[in-house]
Amino acid sequence: MNEQQTLFDFMRQQSDKLAAQTLQHIGLTFISLFLAVLIGLPLGILITRQRKLSGPVLGVAGVLQTIPSIALLGFMIPVLGIGAKPAIVALLLYALLPIIRNTFTGITGVDPAVKEAAVAMGMSRWQVLFKVELPLAMPVIFAGIRTATVITVGVATLASYIAAGGLGEFIFGGISLNNTNMILAGAIPAALLAILFDFLLSRLQKLNIQKLKTTTATLPLFLLLFSSFYFIPSAYGGKLTAGFTPEFMGRQDGNLGLQSKYKLKIHTIVISDAVMYKAAYENQLDVISGYSTDGRLEAYNLVVLKDDKGIFPPYYAAPVVRDDALKKFPELESTLNVLSGKINDSVMTALNYRTDYLHQSPEKVAKDFLIKISLWKPARNGNMGIVRIGSKIFGEQYILASMYSMLIKGYTDYDVATKTGLGGTKICFDALTNNQIDFYPEYTGTGLLAILKPSSKTIDSLTLSKDKTYNYVQREFKKIYNIKWLKPIGFNNAYALMMRKKQANDLNIKTISNLKRYLESK
Repeated sequence: MNEQQTLFDFMRQQSDKLAAQTLQHIGLTFISLFLAVLIGLPLGILITRQRKLSGPVLGVAGVLQTIPSIALLGFMIPVLGIGAKPAIVALLLYALLPIIRNTFTGITGVDPAVKEAAVAMGMSRWQVLFKVELPLAMPVIFAGIRTATVITVGVATLASYIAAGGLGEFIFGGISLNNTNMILAGAIPAALLAILFDFLLSRLQKLNIQKLKTTTATLPLFLLLFSSFYFIPSAYGGKLTAGFTPEFMGRQDGNLGLQSKYKLKIHTIVISDAVMYKAAYENQLDVISGYSTDGRLEAYNLVVLKDDKGIFPPYYAAPVVRDDALKKFPELESTLNVLSGKINDSVMTALNYRTDYLHQSPEKVAKDFLIKISLWKPARNGNMGIVRIGSKIFGEQYILASMYSMLIKGYTDYDVATKTGLGGTKICFDALTNNQIDFYPEYTGTGLLAILKPSSKTIDSLTLSKDKTYNYVQREFKKIYNIKWLKPIGFNNAYALMMRKKQANDLNIKTISNLKRYLESK
C-alpha cells in the first residue's frame, strides 16, 4: 500500500509533465498511423490487382518490422535530423505491414461470386472496389489498423531518445536513475493507451456494414484530431530550448537541481546522449546537459556554463567491484588499481574525442593509451576463471572497459567477458548486485545521488569535497551492498550545462545564473 501511495504521489507531483507527454504520445501514434493508412491501404489494394507485386511488397514491409527500433531511429537521424520527423517515419514504417497485409487478405478473401454478381449488374472496377470489396473487407482491414495502433503505441516510447517526446521520457529516465516510480509513471499510461485504443477499434470492427461505412468515412477526421495532440505541449515553448538526457531530467544534480537551486525555467525536451551534442552544433538545441570530459565539446565548439551555485558534485571515476568477486579473483584489485591516477581530465577528454568524434574504436584508443604509458602487455590466454566487466552506454565507459579488459588479460591468468552498453545507472548497478557482472566503472557523484540518495543535509556537506564524497560512497557501498570502490582513476567527469560558444558570447552567458537572468528578461 505504501509503495502504491508513493507512485500515486509521484504521478500527482509530475501531473503537468505527464499530461504533456501523454498528449505527445497520442499525437505521435496517430500522425504515424494516419500516414501509414494513407500509404498502406492503397498499397494493399494495388497488390490485389498486381499479384506479382504482393511477395516483394509484403517482404519489404516484413523486413522493416524486423529492424530493431533503436537502429531504425538511428538510420533516420542523418537524413531527417532529430525530433518528430524521424520518429514519425520510423513509426509509420512499423505500422505498414499489418495494414498492407490485412488489406490484401481482406480483399482477396471476398467471395468471387459476389464480385461476379456486381460486375453482372454493370458495376465498373472502381465501383466493385468501393461498393463491394472494401466494405466486405473492412472488418479485416480494421483488425490490421488495430494491430498497427498497438505496435505504434509501444514503439513510440523510444521516440524520446531523439527528442520527439512521449512517455518514453519517464521510462528511460527511471531506468537510468534506478527509479521504479518514474518507470511506472511512463509505462502504465502507455499500456493503458494501447488497451484503450485497441478496445475502441475492436468495437468499430464489430459494427454492421452500414454503420461501418459511416464510421470509416469519419475515421480520417478522428486520426487528424488525435494527431494534433502532439503540437499542444510545444505551443508553450520558450525562446531557448534545452535538450537533456532522460537520466539528467530526474536527478537532483540535474534538472531537479536546476529548478530548485537556480529556479531555472526553460523549454526542455528529452534526448539521447548519442545525438545531443550534434543537435546543439546544428542549432536544433540551445542548451544541453553534457559531461565535462566529453570529446565532443571541442569538436562541436561548445562551452561549459559555470555552475556558480554548485549543484554538480564531484564525479571521480573508479571501478566498483563486489566483495565476493575480489575473493574469487585475488589478483583483480591490484590489477585494476594499476590505472589509478593515470588519467586526468584533459587526457580523458582527448581519449573521448577520438571515439566520439573521430569514430575510432574504443579498443584501439584503449590499447594506444596503455602502450603510450607503458602499461600494455600481451594477453596470457589464462584459464583461471572469467572476470565479467560491465559498462554504461557511452564512449568513455567503453574505453575504460577495454583498458580493464587488456590489463586483466595481460597481468593475470584470468579471462574476460565484457557486457558493455548496459544503459543507465540502474541497469549496470542491478547487473552488479545480481551477480551478472563482477565490476564496472562508476562515478562518485552518481553513487552518492542516484544510488545511495542520502538526505539533502548530507549531500550539501559532501559535494564540495571530492575526498569526502569518495570516502562516503566507499564506506556506504561496503556497508549496504558489500561492494568496494577501488582507487580513483584520476579524472572528474562532472555534469555540465553547455551552449555553442558563439551563442553564449553573443548573449553574454557565462554561468547558469546568467542563463536564468537571460530567460527571465525575455
